[in-house]
Amino acid sequence: MTAQAPAGKRFAVRVGAIAWKEVLHIRRDPRTITLALVMPVLLLLIFGFGVSFDLDHIPLGVSDQDRTEASRRLSLAFTASNEFAPAGGVDADGADAAFRRRRARAILVLPQGYEKDLSRGAARAELLVDGADPVTANQVLTKADAIALAEAQRAAAASGAAVAPPLQVKVWTRYNPEARSAVFMVPGLAAYLMAVSAVLLTALTVAGEWERGSMEQLFASPVGRLEIVLGKLLPYLGLGIVQLLLVVVVGATVFEVPIRGSPFLILVSGLLFLVGMLGQGLFISVVAKNQLVATQAGALSSLLPSLLLSGMLVPVDNMPLPLRLLSRVIPARYLVDALRQILLKGNGLYGIWADLLAMAIFAVAIVALSTARFRRRIA
Repeated sequence: MTAQAPAGKRFAVRVGAIAWKEVLHIRRDPRTITLALVMPVLLLLIFGFGVSFDLDHIPLGVSDQDRTEASRRLSLAFTASNEFAPAGGVDADGADAAFRRRRARAILVLPQGYEKDLSRGAARAELLVDGADPVTANQVLTKADAIALAEAQRAAAASGAAVAPPLQVKVWTRYNPEARSAVFMVPGLAAYLMAVSAVLLTALTVAGEWERGSMEQLFASPVGRLEIVLGKLLPYLGLGIVQLLLVVVVGATVFEVPIRGSPFLILVSGLLFLVGMLGQGLFISVVAKNQLVATQAGALSSLLPSLLLSGMLVPVDNMPLPLRLLSRVIPARYLVDALRQILLKGNGLYGIWADLLAMAIFAVAIVALSTARFRRRIA
């Protein structure tokens, strides 16, 4: 009589069998590979290049009423770099028309007598800004203020006046000194793309099995609910890890996002996040049992929350209190924070342990809930 294998070994064999079945299914369905590996990279490139808050070549009109060497020098100081692009001469009274026609985003007005006032140390110039887009307007004002300050210091040095005030403030920007939006966006995009693809992968594939009736074969086999759930999650977990590596590598090579922290912590963070999101997709498929409904529920539960409530675009601290509380149950919020801590600041476990704990709690809860709802009956 053959001795019965230990329970742990039987459990592992059954989970492995279910997982291998899913691997074969993935190999036969190229759409799954496209959704898991190709789509995130394409979306990362589109978002990375298309969603940018970096402004340069801002159209600048100039209303030079003084027409002196000093006024021309100030207007050239604005357009000498790539910050502003000359949009030609504009009459100050025609500023509204220039803004409406999008000929200019800002207009530099140099009043008559500017050079004489400058020689007396009391020159004045005006900058009219199109404020329809407040984000762009604030950046225009910031850039213009820096250029005007540099020109004022140059003029003071040329006249022999004292340049340095009693107190000087020097700003040193850490982690993203060039203020490039791609460095800020890519970690958030990684979490967003992984959330959407992971939920849709499991939601569509498992809901498809309900529609095809292949779940009956699993129910007829001596396999437990937890074994089915784990077996179905493992292959997509492997795909998700490959997806995370692809996104990080593309972000580092194409957008020059630094990787200052431990790659191991990146993998651990991604692993916990993927388990939770794959479990969420499985839960949706168990409840819906229909690919159309699963697609809609998966998109609504992953796409919008991961985009709007994760801190990817807007800091969570700037949100109203109800949204801040709601964001605490969004796993993408914790992965976005963890990736930015690891990639940009080089933080270790001490800096992201709270994020890891939150993602682990969500992963355990959603997998347990999916297993509980996964009943061995068709009706």
